[in-house]
Amino acid sequence: MTKGALALLITGGTENWSPARWRQRFTAVCPDRPVALMPHDPIDPAAVRYAAVWKPMPGGLAAFPNLAAIFNLGAGVDALIADASLPDVPIMRVADADLTGRMIEYVVMHVLIHHRHQRYLDACQRDRLWAPPLQRAASAVRVGVMGLGVLGLGTADALRRLGFDVAGWSRTGKAIPGLATFAGEAELAAFLARTDILVCLLPLTPATKGILNRRTFALLARAGVLGGPIVINAGRGGLQVESDLLAALDDDTLAAATLDVFETEPLPVDSPLWSHPKVTVTPHNAADTDPDAISLYVAAQIARHERGEPLQNVVDRRLGY
Repeated sequence: MTKGALALLITGGTENWSPARWRQRFTAVCPDRPVALMPHDPIDPAAVRYAAVWKPMPGGLAAFPNLAAIFNLGAGVDALIADASLPDVPIMRVADADLTGRMIEYVVMHVLIHHRHQRYLDACQRDRLWAPPLQRAASAVRVGVMGLGVLGLGTADALRRLGFDVAGWSRTGKAIPGLATFAGEAELAAFLARTDILVCLLPLTPATKGILNRRTFALLARAGVLGGPIVINAGRGGLQVESDLLAALDDDTLAAATLDVFETEPLPVDSPLWSHPKVTVTPHNAADTDPDAISLYVAAQIARHERGEPLQNVVDRRLGY
């Protein structure tokens, strides 16, 4: 019996992430089922049981009357959920060990860059200046992680093991052994007041949109050992208000920012963030996971579903993640 077809609805991407490359991957890992790259490959819409997508055109998924599951090829599902015509079937986000490990690497690297004054040392090297800065212990630096899902918990644990004073904040309360946690709007100010480096790994939802704003920046700790609070956003671009961020950097409300995500992507060439002396820009590659691993992950999920086992990492549409 022919197994249910897999439709691919994928917008854009560099060569390794291109729609044609995804078709090659899924054809290889799903050899016993039809794989169709939409809208290029002919397929009976009624035969499609699964869809693997990345920022599909609105309305595209509504064409499949027998769809059983949607697999988002990245961690963020905000663009997908915004489609009002989205079929009422389970949506799965990517949450594999490779993606988590890469995000941990990224955040730890940039926390250490700020903690170890690497930008200052780079400038000293350019100027041939031997002027080592005062270097505090990691335990003197308070890191606050916003978002305590798989990525946030993994990152908080790695930073704790390096000796940083770590706390976490989430929209709803979580009890995590060994980690000080804060929750909701009522505890946000207290969380920010004890934070020298703010790491944002929140999903983008109506409740979190624009949460990195002037008010948030002003509530961060002012007397930390780094000379001012620092923001690292590796979550979603819609979490930050970039005009507020620039103003806070310019008036020293913030000492520095590392940004992997932006309100508009790719970041426009005329954005002042590119050349701001207090900003580190990376091109949304913090958790740029191995796409071959993602295709294997999706194939394994489909196999679980067809064995009657529950799907993993199902998105709660009400919460948006």
